[in-house]
Amino acid sequence: MQLCWKLALMMMVLMCVTAQQVNYRRPTRVGVSCCKDVSKARIPPATKLIGYKQQNALSPCVDAIIFYTEKEKYCSDPKARWIQDRLKDLDEIMD
Repeated sequence: MQLCWKLALMMMVLMCVTAQQVNYRRPTRVGVSCCKDVSKARIPPATKLIGYKQQNALSPCVDAIIFYTEKEKYCSDPKARWIQDRLKDLDEIMD
């Protein structure tokens, strides 16, 4: 009799595991859109910046200040000397 209960319990567990796998969906892939390298070069003063975002390093992304124009983004080294001057008049862009 005890063997019958064990067998029934194992069958129930197997059915539950199988039923759960039918409803399993793979996670959706999210593309990584970040700065993977930065430049210390100055952005020309004539370039109109509309905002910035600070990016923290989380591989494959690196520490960066991302400056935005109407059409482009610039990945800049946060340690570059000129960065603080360009940040003064800009609003941080929140995602």
